Amino acid sequence: MNLALPVLVPALPALGAAATLATGRRAPGFARPLAVLPVAVAAVLAVVTAVRLGTGGTLDAATRLTPTGGPDLSLALHLDGISAVIGILVGLVATCVQVYSTAYLKDDPRYPSYAALVSLFTAAMFVVVYSGDLIVLLVGWEVMGICSYFLIGHHWETADARSASLKAFLVTKLGDVPFLFGIFLLGADAGSFKINEVLAAAGEGRLGHPTLTALLLLAGVAGKSAQFPLHTWLPDAMAGPTPVSALIHAATMVAAGIYLVARLMPVFLLSSAALLVLSLMAAVTMIGSALCALAQDDLKRVLAYSTVGQLGYMAGALASGDRDAAVFHLVSHGVFKALLFLTAGVVIHAAHTNSLAAMSRMPDLRKRVPDAYWTMGIGLAALIGLPPFAGFFSKEAVLTSAEHAATGEALTHGLGPASAVPNAAGWIVLVSGALTALLTAAYATRLWLIAFHGRAVPAPVVPEAAEAAAGHAAGAPYSPEIDEADPATAEPSAMRWPLWVLAVPTMGFGILALRGDWLPALLDGGSLRPSLATAVIGTGLAVAGGLIAYAAWRSAAARRSADTADPGRLLLGPVYPAAQHGFGVDRLYSTLFVRPTEAAARLVRFLDREVVETYVRGAGTGANLLGWLVRRAQTGNAQTYLSALLAGAVLLAVLVAVGT
Repeated sequence: MNLALPVLVPALPALGAAATLATGRRAPGFARPLAVLPVAVAAVLAVVTAVRLGTGGTLDAATRLTPTGGPDLSLALHLDGISAVIGILVGLVATCVQVYSTAYLKDDPRYPSYAALVSLFTAAMFVVVYSGDLIVLLVGWEVMGICSYFLIGHHWETADARSASLKAFLVTKLGDVPFLFGIFLLGADAGSFKINEVLAAAGEGRLGHPTLTALLLLAGVAGKSAQFPLHTWLPDAMAGPTPVSALIHAATMVAAGIYLVARLMPVFLLSSAALLVLSLMAAVTMIGSALCALAQDDLKRVLAYSTVGQLGYMAGALASGDRDAAVFHLVSHGVFKALLFLTAGVVIHAAHTNSLAAMSRMPDLRKRVPDAYWTMGIGLAALIGLPPFAGFFSKEAVLTSAEHAATGEALTHGLGPASAVPNAAGWIVLVSGALTALLTAAYATRLWLIAFHGRAVPAPVVPEAAEAAAGHAAGAPYSPEIDEADPATAEPSAMRWPLWVLAVPTMGFGILALRGDWLPALLDGGSLRPSLATAVIGTGLAVAGGLIAYAAWRSAAARRSADTADPGRLLLGPVYPAAQHGFGVDRLYSTLFVRPTEAAARLVRFLDREVVETYVRGAGTGANLLGWLVRRAQTGNAQTYLSALLAGAVLLAVLVAVGT
């Protein structure tokens, strides 16, 4: 294959970003074409690259950048089935997001800088996916972090956006510090930062610190892919524009951490302890996020917590030793989650609020946004895991991998021995995944019923929603990104057709991927077909969760009290307030880290102002006093000088006399 083709995939969005920034103010009319066309062409080239690579094919190329006195740094390219499939996902979602944004932010004066950052974000993810060197991968990893900071804080005039962007940056950087040391350890043990050579060293048992290295890498993965305990930044990131949420949650940023573990799976299979830690992290993430989603009133926060939970499924598949199932769910989730966020943007655009409670008092909402109504239904069905949608096949593949790991027959696909995966890890993922399937169906059904069939719910549902609705009625938009257009106006075509583009793979990707087993062959040659037992159990739990949520919704319709009108409150009972506030994890971090840091900052400020500056002021005061004394002594009177001289001589004489 010609190397120019895969090199152009990340290069085109990067060049588009530079061109958009250069011409944004001088020629704003070029901003939209420069935003859409380079990313769209890169998406097409990603598909062509995958087709030319073929099933089971690989491509490696490297150019030495500079000697380091240790492992060399190389501009390396590595393409295989995993990178090819994820590259297509990144290109597809990024193109839909850029097209969608041309209408969603059509009146935003900062659109050129926004579009440039989205293009740069896309280029950075392509670098992560196509890189064959860990240091080059790290560059793309960090560029994504910087872009997320600016994109989440796009509405910087609001306090929520500023704090959310800063929180996302700091929390992900907290994980990136040990992640960096993990990469250094890999390079030192393997003698190279090239991924192929690192994997070869892992296969030959030449890595001297596999458990420590894996745990350090997991810290970075927890930050980027929003796993417990570094997951708190992702729900707050909803302060950014909705298309940004679709990009971050579907194809970039959060997918990077899962991709890294999948790429370095042989390293993690050297450490049973690391896999056990990963399974526990995934279990807490899945169950905790599902409970939180069931208690949220903000539409985007429900979807954000659902992303955290689905990332937990992917991490669980990796903890079970099956990277194929993790990649399968990563791609499947990327498609239907991008669909859900873009439909959420259409609904918010029409309803002028993020609040589900406020939407419940708009009985004609589904008629005003019929495209969003149907495509959100498709996306939620995939999220729940109902057949024949893509989410069913990928989620059941995850549960099947956990089942095999629990029985000691982990599906490692030749990347390591099945015995390397602890049985306990499989059981943890299997049980937590099954419970999460029930909860996912419950919160997805709750969202659907309240948003589009809310006439059965009395108003007001929750005080927060009432305040939001009252604010909008007074003319204040609930969110700065909401277009204050006529609510009866249909959404623009640029916001409609990306929904159906993403709805097609949401409905058909699972069937297509397993037909002829082309996706398993493209990955490791194993099988991704779910077992009958897990398929029946998983689907049964999903149906049960939906029916329970429906029953709670009907029960809420019969109640008059605002305290019990939310079906989520009825289902969670006393747990509801804690789940609504993320079980106090943010408050705990504030107590353990934020407040001590602020106290230390106040102490430093006090020491600087009251101690250090006191010495500085004292030195200045002493100099002034000395100058004043000298100035007083210089009177210009000769008699005074002679008198002082005589007094001094007499004093010296007395001292000499006394001394002798």
